Amino acid sequence: MKVVAVIPARLASTRLPRKMLREIAGVPLIAWVYRAVERCQSLDEVVVATDSDEILRCCQKRGISVRMTSPTHRSGTERAHEISGALAADVYLNIQGDEPLTRPEHIASLLALMQMPGIEVGTLKTLAAEVDINNPGAVKVVTDTSGRALYFSRAAIPHDRDGTHPRYYKHLGLYAHTKNALDRFVRWPESSLERVERLEQLRFLENGVPIYVAETPFDTVGVDTEEDLCRVEEILQKEKK
Repeated sequence: MKVVAVIPARLASTRLPRKMLREIAGVPLIAWVYRAVERCQSLDEVVVATDSDEILRCCQKRGISVRMTSPTHRSGTERAHEISGALAADVYLNIQGDEPLTRPEHIASLLALMQMPGIEVGTLKTLAAEVDINNPGAVKVVTDTSGRALYFSRAAIPHDRDGTHPRYYKHLGLYAHTKNALDRFVRWPESSLERVERLEQLRFLENGVPIYVAETPFDTVGVDTEEDLCRVEEILQKEKK
């Protein structure tokens, strides 16, 4: 398979302003993410997709492959779709620009999914830490016995009505798509569940496109708050030592 990894990066984040350019151990967040993805040797190309001149200049300064995309995109998936029109590939990875702890093992798991017949959209899950179960910033996912996603939510799903302590799975912000799946995604209007949860992947489920989910033992920390930024810096500093 020819695989292109796209890292959507916008500057107008709300919970953590200008987070793509915030520094972790002296290096901008977007550079951490790019270098993490680049470590996977199965990829043919890695590109940052942005609508920000500042992010563009930051990437160019550091030798990071970057392309300008439309400022009208409302999601990373739409930004990845624009890149798919310029770079031909069998599979497009959408690695959220706030995932600096991305590992080659994550990408290998995604690519293994996409080698299975008939799968057009894939993503990852990991066992949720106790702190993430009721945290709306950590998205949860439930799947059927074949690994197909039944639902994604910011709520704790499944609801533990009788205190049976089920396993909770956290969804990780890494996706794999075929070109056909991306083409269809941008043709559909924003779906009702997508709007309520603010989770773009629900557009696929509401339109009948299955998302298959591989499990990984490697958790990540998506950077959405100052607390996340400090937590990631501590982890990366430890790994560096």
